[in-house]
Amino acid sequence: MRQIAADNGLQYLTLDDELTLLSAREDPVGMIRSLDRAVIDEIQRTPQLLLAIKNSVDEDRRPGRFLLTGSANLMALPTVADSLVGRMETLSLLPLSQSEIEERSANWIDNVFSGQILKSVAPALGKLLVERVLRGGYPEAISRASAKRRSTWARQYLDAIIQRDLRDIAGIEKLDKLPRSLSALAQTAGQMCNYTQLGGQVGLDGKTASRYISVFEQVYLLKRVDVWARNRLNRVVKTPKLQFIDSGLLATLLNPSTEEVQQDRTRFGNALETFVVGELLKHTTTSQGDYRLLYYRDADKYEVDVVIENAVGQLVGVEVKAAATVKQSDLRGLRKLANLAGDQFKMGILLYDGDETMPLGDGIWASGQLHFQLCGGSKCLLTGRSRPFTSSVLSSWSTRFRRLSHNR
Repeated sequence: MRQIAADNGLQYLTLDDELTLLSAREDPVGMIRSLDRAVIDEIQRTPQLLLAIKNSVDEDRRPGRFLLTGSANLMALPTVADSLVGRMETLSLLPLSQSEIEERSANWIDNVFSGQILKSVAPALGKLLVERVLRGGYPEAISRASAKRRSTWARQYLDAIIQRDLRDIAGIEKLDKLPRSLSALAQTAGQMCNYTQLGGQVGLDGKTASRYISVFEQVYLLKRVDVWARNRLNRVVKTPKLQFIDSGLLATLLNPSTEEVQQDRTRFGNALETFVVGELLKHTTTSQGDYRLLYYRDADKYEVDVVIENAVGQLVGVEVKAAATVKQSDLRGLRKLANLAGDQFKMGILLYDGDETMPLGDGIWASGQLHFQLCGGSKCLLTGRSRPFTSSVLSSWSTRFRRLSHNR
């Protein structure tokens, strides 16, 4: 954020600085009046600052005066959303995608909705794919060479989120319940939410457990994924599925080794689904179109891991398999989805850990080289690079901010 501020001629302030935080809390109006154009980092620490920003923006409507960043989605707070409605544009900066790490701009979702399927002649990654799944996409984790150092950083990051950010934005008093709740959620990642069951594991009622999940969503640790149905109104009565946004943080909570995950295909399958869902979420934030991620499951246990829906209701179904081969039974969910969606079904893709990519009929493809696909055709090298992505990612986000600043 300091670099983006410097690139765009903005003053930089962070509310992690105790004196700046005190000023923001004691005299928010005075602080904002002293600023012309500024980056204010960790804004979630003082939500009351936003009313002063609202008044300042109403007096001076130049776009791009303030870039507000933080580790929580303040728009989930009704008072904050009301303060800045119509006055700001929000961008979600999720952990780095594999294509960003490889310095590529390809967007997998845009590609598949336009009918493009990449083919690779390189062998499958095998163990290296497992390492990528367990590593995740946080820059600080990627820059650490060993699994132990990555795990140490991730645990410290989770502790900071729980002890500071959630206390600031949610006012939760029983902070000791939060780590236990997050660990319990990690055990059921990728499964349908059962608030009563979760609450029972940590000594909470179902309503409180649901609230805890909401605050974990607010700090971008989790996401509830709704079920797809032909009637949109049906979605609100279906059970959402719970997904961790970053597979590296999930791995930290579950604490498996690369060897354990590689040998236990079921365990790898769960981690791989989290990895793929996280990648697709990142691609929705950088795509040219407007997409949302859903899943499909019916009473007959036909299921599709991810259903990507565009703004006009067209669908791409994605099934994730950790196996290196494809069976007919792996396609049953995609074929059921294709039958239900009819003409709205654009394509079904079975992502698997094999070498080949080929059509299987009815608009369904088996797509090997899973990591190659999500990288947008990159060679996906894993060694000899500590921070290959820093300059390109900063440049990308700095460019996006300048574009927003000059266009209403």
